[in-house]
Amino acid sequence: MSEFNPWVTPLNRTVTEPLSTGGYIEYEEFDTNCDVLSSLTYTLFQQNWQQVGVGHIVQGGVLELEFNAAPKICILYDGYLTVVTEGWHLHLCIEANLGGPHCRTPLELRQQRQVSRAAFYRRFNAEGKPRSWGIDLWNGAGENLMTIFLPNPYVEEENLLPEGKPNLSKLALYQELREIYVLGEKPIPFEKNPLKHPYISVCTSTRCLPSQNWKPTFEALKAAVDKAGLDIEVRTSGCLEVCKLGPVVFYSEDRTWYTRANPKVTENIVNQHLVKGEKLATHLYPPEPK
Repeated sequence: MSEFNPWVTPLNRTVTEPLSTGGYIEYEEFDTNCDVLSSLTYTLFQQNWQQVGVGHIVQGGVLELEFNAAPKICILYDGYLTVVTEGWHLHLCIEANLGGPHCRTPLELRQQRQVSRAAFYRRFNAEGKPRSWGIDLWNGAGENLMTIFLPNPYVEEENLLPEGKPNLSKLALYQELREIYVLGEKPIPFEKNPLKHPYISVCTSTRCLPSQNWKPTFEALKAAVDKAGLDIEVRTSGCLEVCKLGPVVFYSEDRTWYTRANPKVTENIVNQHLVKGEKLATHLYPPEPK
């Protein structure tokens, strides 16, 4: 695992695209490595959820979603950032999606799925005045994946402010993030990737364990981690891509899957693997070759 670098190297790449209705969009591109995108998306979705929206814009349609509360889940699994709110969720590939324990995602598809271009944008009207601010993300095929809407000084709730009376204080988030991620004038405000804090999770999918009898495993896992005094989050998850062999446990730090993880096995996983660094061979998935 490479060392976390809090300084973003500027790309110094600005692209301007004319709009058919007049005006233009200015894109200032920035680095798309996982540490950069993790820090930025965590800052936006977890720390500034009140100020941002997410969506997708194409000719003829706009999807725009807002946060009504902090996300219930903000996690990175197999390359995908997953953000879960009370009413909706999103997935965004910000690191190579290997394809579960068997690494089944072909290289070409990994490259297509992952964010490969990112830019802060300003949309200018026909008079050359900026009217909206945000961030656009594209995948390896050049397709627009997502637009993140940043605060607009010309809009208050759902209403346009009177012409000539913008609330310019609403540009503070855009300006602060631009200084960090585009210009490289300030460091990322984290000492490590905020989405890569180690966690161990228990699958709750009915495809894995139709009886839904995952709770004893989860409770035993949490008790064992607490007893060992480990700084590892214990959580539940959706499908972990190992079906019909539950309870299934996944450890994020070294991408390890365990199957048939009953409470006793779970205690051994913590004491042997998490504490001593020795994987529990009898329940590994896929099994180690003999």
